[in-house]
Amino acid sequence: MSKFVTIIQTRGHKMAKILLSFDTEEFDVPREHGVDISLADAMKISVAGTTNILDTLHDHGVKATFFCTTNFVENAPGIMRRIIDDGHELAAHGCDHWRPRPSDVEESKATIERLSGREVHGYRQPRMFAVSDEAIARCGYTYNSSLNPAFIPGRYMHLADPRTCFMKDGVLQIPASVTPIVRFPLFWLSYHHLPAKVYRRLARRVASHDGYFATYFHPWEFYPLSTRRELKLPYVITHNSGEEMVKRLGDLIESFKRRGDEFVTYYDFALTRIKR
Repeated sequence: MSKFVTIIQTRGHKMAKILLSFDTEEFDVPREHGVDISLADAMKISVAGTTNILDTLHDHGVKATFFCTTNFVENAPGIMRRIIDDGHELAAHGCDHWRPRPSDVEESKATIERLSGREVHGYRQPRMFAVSDEAIARCGYTYNSSLNPAFIPGRYMHLADPRTCFMKDGVLQIPASVTPIVRFPLFWLSYHHLPAKVYRRLARRVASHDGYFATYFHPWEFYPLSTRRELKLPYVITHNSGEEMVKRLGDLIESFKRRGDEFVTYYDFALTRIKR
């Protein structure tokens, strides 16, 4: 019966590629709001959130890409081993999330490869800030996912950049997905504050329009941040964090699976685009 329902739901729908990613870093958001946090506490929050993410991905049977800082890799060997053992992709996200340096592009790739024994094919700059395209190409990355082609007040203005993936200097650029025309961003913050069904409907429309959907979250979103009042985090960060976000992630996955869409890693997606 369930197979019949799936056939009815997906009739006339061309299967899209779904690219889930997680910026797996030490939790430094309190510093943006003038509150110091130790590396040990930052890692505790991020490891707990990553565990919740991995449990959810396992329960729903899908793979994702984890963009990791070297701080996280060096301080959480157990959770890194689980990411690998569960079949997910490891990609680079710089070294120290709070203090990115130009050398991070090369150093983070080398460190993650040395500690994990896995080749790193992709890079994402902390906070989606600008990164040297020349350095990305020189270090041998297959793809770069450091662009959110939208206007985020106080962060960046990328309305003039390409909305969907494109090649630059021999590297595939994979921007975060935004809606056509108005370029409404469908990144982590939107899923916290939009009605969940509205976000999922927009995500499915973008997937159908572009043939793929690429988005990103952070481990600390899946930790109950509202219980840590001493960190003085604003509502925009704590709203729907913890168990509610775990549920939302599961619901997002199932909304794509019901249509017959395919979850792939960023590297696997990049290979299909580069071969065209």
